[in-house]
Amino acid sequence: MYEREKDLVQAFVRGQMSRRSLIRRLGALGVTAGTAGILLNSSATRALAQDFDWQRHAGTTIRLLLNQHPYTDAMIANLDNFRELTGMDVTYDVFAEDVYFERVTAALAAGSSEYDAFMTGAYMTWTYGPAGWIEDLNQWINDPEKTGPQYNWEDMLEGVRKSCAWNGQPGAPLGTEDAYQWCIPWGYEQNNLSYNRRMFDEIGLDVPGNLDELIETAAKAKAGGDGIYGIGVRGSRSWATIHPGFLSGYANYGQQDLSMENGALSAAMNTDVSKEYHRKWVQMIKESGAPDWATHTWYQVGIDLGAGRSAMIYDADILGYFQNGGTAEAGNLAYAPFAANPEADAPTPNIWIWSLAMSRFSQRKDPAWYFIQWASGPEHTLFGARQMDLVNPVRQSVWDDPDFRQRLENSYPGYVEMHDVSAPGASIKFTPQPLFFDLTTEWAATLQRMVADEVPVDEGLDQLAESVNRQLADVGLR
Repeated sequence: MYEREKDLVQAFVRGQMSRRSLIRRLGALGVTAGTAGILLNSSATRALAQDFDWQRHAGTTIRLLLNQHPYTDAMIANLDNFRELTGMDVTYDVFAEDVYFERVTAALAAGSSEYDAFMTGAYMTWTYGPAGWIEDLNQWINDPEKTGPQYNWEDMLEGVRKSCAWNGQPGAPLGTEDAYQWCIPWGYEQNNLSYNRRMFDEIGLDVPGNLDELIETAAKAKAGGDGIYGIGVRGSRSWATIHPGFLSGYANYGQQDLSMENGALSAAMNTDVSKEYHRKWVQMIKESGAPDWATHTWYQVGIDLGAGRSAMIYDADILGYFQNGGTAEAGNLAYAPFAANPEADAPTPNIWIWSLAMSRFSQRKDPAWYFIQWASGPEHTLFGARQMDLVNPVRQSVWDDPDFRQRLENSYPGYVEMHDVSAPGASIKFTPQPLFFDLTTEWAATLQRMVADEVPVDEGLDQLAESVNRQLADVGLR
């Protein structure tokens, strides 16, 4: 960096200049906004070293196992700042999601020390933690010798933070005082509506506010559009069909997957309210869903929205976010909070959390924590949110950042409001227990049978509950 640019950045760090003024003055010197953001983050990173010994493990190399994802891209783009801050090096392997979790499970099950830290979903830690494959990170978070004062753990959104902590007892709530912090939130997804404003304007549709309105709007969109379908939701025979929009709406009606009584778990998806919710969901898919709904995963739901084949989706907000750039409908998409239950005060979305965890088999645990601390810290998270596509950030301070909010408001209409309205009720709504993947996959298979008219809704849910209870009993949980 030349001296004039360096002086401007240092003036900003000292609080003598606003960020907007800095970007403008750097621009006058020929520095692009993107480069200015990187320079700012580099200065913020160096400022971290003033009150914490980030160089304690200088010369150490850690190895990461990562999923191919925009969060990974943001980290890699900023990795030189981590190297400068710590004197450490980082190597990594990146795999596509269709094979990624198999790689993680294989490495952990084998007790491999090859990887020190890795990306994970919070749900996966319900297996990894009790198996003894990952570390409880509380011991690092609460140690001032190993965690810098600027980390600000309480800045993490409460529902997200607590959803990554569990005491390992099947059926126990997430985020209790005795919970293990199996992983650290990195970025998360709420489930709300993303819709095509162009289509809505052309057909004359209003944004639906509850499930009944969603069913009606989806049907009108299909009828009024040119060969489109009304609503995109997942339908493949996978646990991933249950956790996004479906469970978010289900939880908004006060429904649970399992109930806990006297230390025993029981199926809870065949209540009268649940049966009525399932009937409406099945109706919506039959009337207005994708013709090949039973094959739809995250990718098909998103691609169809971006290509203009669907009018809206009830799925991860970041899925809609990514379809608003580089697609046929880029610039036409907008976002809205969604509370399925008309009597609910606000949305209560179930969430997916991309997180960072530490392998129990690592030989470099303290250095690995330095990386996790940096990657989930406020400086890198702000960089990822401002300069890259690290959405949704897990820190309130980043959501409060005016530059980040302005960026979203300019290009993603309704996104900020959608997040702000939904965040207080956003958390993992599933009951943590070791059969999570098996039971939710069976739930998705039952939903497929209902849509295919192979079983009535009431009968299908009763059969599902009976099967779930039998499986819980087989492993001593009922």
